[in-house]
Order: sequence, then structure tokens, then C-alpha cells
Amino acid sequence: MVGRLSEKNIMITGAAQGIGYAIAQACIKEGASLLLIDTDGPLLKEAISRLPTNESKVVWVVASITDEALIVDAVSHAAKTIGPINALINNAGINVFNEPLATSDEEWQRCFDINLRGAWNCSKAVLPNMIANGGGTILNIASTHAFTIIPGTFPYPLAKHALLGMTKSLGIEYASKGIRVNALAPGYVATQKVIDYWNSFADPEAAKAKTMALHPGGRIATPEEIALAAVFMISDECPFMNATCLTIDGGLSVQQHA
Repeated sequence: MVGRLSEKNIMITGAAQGIGYAIAQACIKEGASLLLIDTDGPLLKEAISRLPTNESKVVWVVASITDEALIVDAVSHAAKTIGPINALINNAGINVFNEPLATSDEEWQRCFDINLRGAWNCSKAVLPNMIANGGGTILNIASTHAFTIIPGTFPYPLAKHALLGMTKSLGIEYASKGIRVNALAPGYVATQKVIDYWNSFADPEAAKAKTMALHPGGRIATPEEIALAAVFMISDECPFMNATCLTIDGGLSVQQHA
């Protein structure tokens, strides 16, 4: 199955670590060329050095997805090097968790700027070329927070619900142009952010065990497992999948807890 993405020029945001980096690894193994974007320059450069690829297939830019002008410039630069972007993976995001009435205006704005407006900035930057070239694919990395609510995580679920709405809206709007827009909703994933969350407790191992116990299979996903799903969704193996969301959570959001 190697080479499934050989015709793809893929833009991935939040690519320096975690799910974003795992997706970059999986895409490069399948023959894709990449535009990788992250705000952490040193971490991104180090991550790229570990990719199994010829450097000519990778373009990288240090930028925030909230800076629309920088994103437009990055897409333009990529078009001149690896070719026009025909697949976008909106992976960059941040956790902003609080109680509703304790949420500051700054937290609210930061949450929506990165988790929603940033994804729209990137989509706007690639859509014109996709339309002109007869098609493309956008994959938004959402979350189970896009359709469930955990108390104390406000306003993050609002932004993810909205991201799912944007997925459906763009998917319907541009289906006739040959563009598919979908979302992928992970649950808990063994990223550094999750490990840091466990380590914030007095007993990290107990916190980890509690998280694992929430899942029917007694474990959480690896970033590589999320990446496998992402590769499938942006490949040509599911040409009729559009305006929908694939949940990868091991059954977490289905199981009812007492």
C-alpha cells in the first residue's frame, strides 16, 4: 500500500509534535510532499530531521495559524517548491479548559482564534487553488469534545462544535468543485500534552490509570493510530466521504458510565 499519497502536496499545521508529527511521518511514508507549519521553530526543525525523506519533499514554515498573511505566504511558497497544496490537515489546536463563568475574555478569544479561526485561515488559503485545479481534500482534526461535553472544559467544546459545523458547511459548499471536507475526532491520545496532564497530579500513575479505565479496551490511542485514519481520509480510497466526522476513541464516547 506504499505510495497512496504520491500525488498529494499536503499542508499540516501543528506538525512539530504529537498527532501532527505522527501524521507527517505517515504521509511522507506514503509518498506525499509536505508543507509543515508550527509556531515552535527549533522543535519543528528537529522533528523534520527525523522524517524518513529527501528534504526536497518538505517545506517548513514557522508561523501561527492566526496570522492570515503568513499562512497565505506559506501556501504560495509551497506552490513554487513542492507544488500547489491539494490536501490540508488542520491539526493545530490548544486546550482551554475552565468553568464558564470563570472564563476570561482573553481565554475565550485565544480558544477561538486558534481552534476555529486558525483552521479557517488555512482553509481560505488553500481553497482557491483547489477549486482552480479541480479538487482537493481538507481534514479538520476535531475531538470527541465536538459532540460531547465534559464539565469544566469550557470554552474548548464550543470551538470544536463550531469546527465540526465548518467541516459540514465547507463540505457541502464545495462538493460540486471536487473538494471533500471531513473531520476526525480523536478521544484521549498518548501525546506529550496528555502525559503532562497526568504529571500535573500528585500521583501521575493513578491519574493515568483513571484515564485508561474510562476506555472499553483499557487503553488510549497512540498518535500513530490517529495518523493511520488521517492517511485514509485524505487518500483517494474514500472518494465519497464528505462533510462527515470519523470518531477514533476506542468506544469512549459510546460507553455510558455509571
